[in-house]
Amino acid sequence: MSTHTAPVTDSGHEDLTGHSEVGVEQAHLGEKAADWADGRLGIYGLAKSNLRKIFPDHWSFMLGEICLYSFIIIILTGVYLTLFFQPSMADVVYHGPYTPLDGISMSQAYESTLNISFQVRGGLLIRQIHHWAAIVFVAAMLVHMMRVFFTGAFRKPREINWLFGFLLLFLGMFDGFMGYSLPDDLLSGTGIRFMEGAILSVPIVGTYLAMFLYGGEFPGDDIIPRFFTIHVLLIPGIMLGLLVAHLILVFYHKHTQFAGPGRTEKNVVGMPLMPVYMAKAGGFFFLVFGVIAFVSAIVSVNPIWAYGPYRPDQVSTDAQPDWYMGFSEGLIRIMPGWEIHLWGHTLELGVFIPLVVFGGVMMVIAAYPFLEGWVTGDKREHHILDRPRNAPIRTAFGVAWIAEYLILLVAGGNDLFATHFHLSINTITWACRILFFVGPVIAFTITKRWCLGLQRADRDKLLHGRETGTIKRLPHGEFIEVHEQLPQEERFRLTAHEQFKPIELPSPVDENGVKRKVKALTKLRAKLSEGYFGEAAQIPKPTSEEHAEITSGHGHH
Repeated sequence: MSTHTAPVTDSGHEDLTGHSEVGVEQAHLGEKAADWADGRLGIYGLAKSNLRKIFPDHWSFMLGEICLYSFIIIILTGVYLTLFFQPSMADVVYHGPYTPLDGISMSQAYESTLNISFQVRGGLLIRQIHHWAAIVFVAAMLVHMMRVFFTGAFRKPREINWLFGFLLLFLGMFDGFMGYSLPDDLLSGTGIRFMEGAILSVPIVGTYLAMFLYGGEFPGDDIIPRFFTIHVLLIPGIMLGLLVAHLILVFYHKHTQFAGPGRTEKNVVGMPLMPVYMAKAGGFFFLVFGVIAFVSAIVSVNPIWAYGPYRPDQVSTDAQPDWYMGFSEGLIRIMPGWEIHLWGHTLELGVFIPLVVFGGVMMVIAAYPFLEGWVTGDKREHHILDRPRNAPIRTAFGVAWIAEYLILLVAGGNDLFATHFHLSINTITWACRILFFVGPVIAFTITKRWCLGLQRADRDKLLHGRETGTIKRLPHGEFIEVHEQLPQEERFRLTAHEQFKPIELPSPVDENGVKRKVKALTKLRAKLSEGYFGEAAQIPKPTSEEHAEITSGHGHH
């Protein structure tokens, strides 16, 4: 409850200051309103406990803020565009200011998008800001989740928040797809047809799903209105709820932080929410908004007037989705056109298998915190972040996924690479097929060895100190470079990480000499644990005895 109270006077009398009771009540009307609200909502107590919350001062934590701010920009610009957009597939003949399309038959959705672009004041800029903000939103979420993954910020107690972040990324991708499908231009119509093929490839229920979504045979008359409802109402509503839940858990669990002096699993070192962090966050919001607006003003994205209205019998050669959906198309483009004909039905494996692979990869990403927790057997809470080099296997898995993503992105644009670089499209497709299996293995191996090399460099730096550039000649004629010991703060940072021991299998026989039966799942867990934390996966940290022995020697080099 608030401790603020209004002064009490006798009814109908003046107080010692000469002001009447009525004047006092008017002077403290705002305070009474605040007390009334606090007595019912507990605002004062909530604010008192949270406005001094500490936030770590590190640039990587701003990635999450870019996600939040770009989402706000999407909502604001989306509301404005909704006022003018007509989500209808009814045929009209265009007679607007864009003369190259004068007299062309098109849908009302495409016509209203043209009108927003060329007739509504500021409409084209708002369209561009909306689209660029969506691109930045998905990109920022992807990079933010990569930061969380590579630093181990998803560990207990943040597994649920990882799932929230994953769902926000997943829904953001599909909401973006539906958003750029709404204008009903030739590019977006091609993407909708692509999605229909993916849905039809699902055995048994595929045709029913397509009929339900499209309201009949492709393209139907209902797909744009239904996409509009999903795009502006259903998915944003779910995302807003997930975002609120995500932020609540961030406040509840407190922020993670990188290792350093004074930083433990039980505290957070940084700046308070009020007034320092709020001032910086407010300025950063306008900076993000300004950069997106600037890019939107000078770089055109999705110029639907250049594509023309959608027609089922036409497709543009360079039809490409936004980058965040390109890898899904790459999966289908590198897949051979396999089909199975059974009992009068066709199973389109060339589309269905990539669909299953896409879903499987998404599920592995969502479940990774639980998989790693199962392998390590670690049930403790973690608020100190890992350096990526100190978790070589996790880091190598992340880089392998990025390599796979880039390979599929190239595969999804194989026609563009073929036309722009004068290459055979078949050569590009076969190269991507081979790299699909080989590329992640190469990326994994290189990254793991790189991390181990960096660990060795840290170990040498801890034991021998840093190079000073000073050359010294010893009495017996040997020349050495004098090394200087690292500051204590740096030594702490390089040794603060934990090194897990692999899980060992129980002895083959029990205490009675009876052969012990070990489950296959237990053997798998031990094997994975050995791969994660065995001798080949981490370089032992130097002990204090090793450091004392090295530094006590003469010459110290």
